[in-house]
Amino acid sequence: MPASERARELALAAAQAAADKKAENIVILDVGDQLVITDAFVLAAAPNERQVLAIVDAIEERLLGLPEKAKPVRREGERAGRWVLLDYVDIVVHVQHSEEREYYALDRLWKDCPTIPFVDRDLVPVEAAGGPPRDAA
Repeated sequence: MPASERARELALAAAQAAADKKAENIVILDVGDQLVITDAFVLAAAPNERQVLAIVDAIEERLLGLPEKAKPVRREGERAGRWVLLDYVDIVVHVQHSEEREYYALDRLWKDCPTIPFVDRDLVPVEAAGGPPRDAA
């Protein structure tokens, strides 16, 4: 069964929180048809441990701020800061150091799973986001 609407909402909120902290290579995988333990993986990378931890903190803060607050049931890997896993049951977030992201290549491991489209809102032109045209003054 594909990812639930709740899983999609959480995954997109987590991905945007990661993007807001300058995470790299953000991908959302719909693993609902492959796994019974979760619906989606959110994958993100950062070039250093401090940024990995900042991204993790931002994701937790964003998901706690949702109308239906979400708190991880499990958080692993925080001490080393190279690969932190946040388990929200509906989604599992993997924030990895860039080297781990490349080495473990979770998106290649789960390549048969469809992706859930994500576009950083900061990269969307103003007109596409519903704002006034840029040349309107």
